[in-house]
Amino acid sequence: MPSKSPKERPLPLPACRRLAFRLAAGATIALIAAPALANDPAADLVSSTAAQAIDIVKAKTGAQRQAAIQQVLQTRFDLPYMARTALGIHWAKATPEQQARFVKATETAEAKAYSERFGQYSGQTLAIGKTTTRPNGVFIVDSRLNQTNGQPIKLAWEVRQLPAGLRITDVKIEGVSMVMTRRSDFNSYIQQHGGKVQPLIDELEARAAR
Repeated sequence: MPSKSPKERPLPLPACRRLAFRLAAGATIALIAAPALANDPAADLVSSTAAQAIDIVKAKTGAQRQAAIQQVLQTRFDLPYMARTALGIHWAKATPEQQARFVKATETAEAKAYSERFGQYSGQTLAIGKTTTRPNGVFIVDSRLNQTNGQPIKLAWEVRQLPAGLRITDVKIEGVSMVMTRRSDFNSYIQQHGGKVQPLIDELEARAAR
């Protein structure tokens, strides 16, 4: 079998990170969410996001499901912030056009990944725990993913207050940050392609279109 060209080579993803992202994309949203604590807007955002995703899983399939999931990501997550953080030092090196394309491609690729993995839903439950507030005002919502077959998984949701309201900006799975994992993977891919951002954008756009 011929080897793949650099442009066709998938993003590097070690085994531990593959596990984290399978859990994130297949379980952290498509859940039966336990009610959030009273008077806790950050926890309520996490719980209601899970509940909204459940409704989508039950009612939609295919392209309609992906579009609905993308809407959830757009309204419940701060995708531009997450994209900038994931790209790290390379964000400032990208042109405004590349930045816009990167954010859009990341958003579409993530929606596609979540949508495809929702078929793995098998009755997991999300128990919302306590919310702590960092000195910088960022909320951390602790939760536990109870699986039907396996040990519970600790999830910590990072929530920030924006002018438009509260938004999720990261999810840590057993202490592993989704955004920081993405940064490591993106940086590795960029380094493999001459330190240029464009090949990464091309790969993400191709992945979103498949």
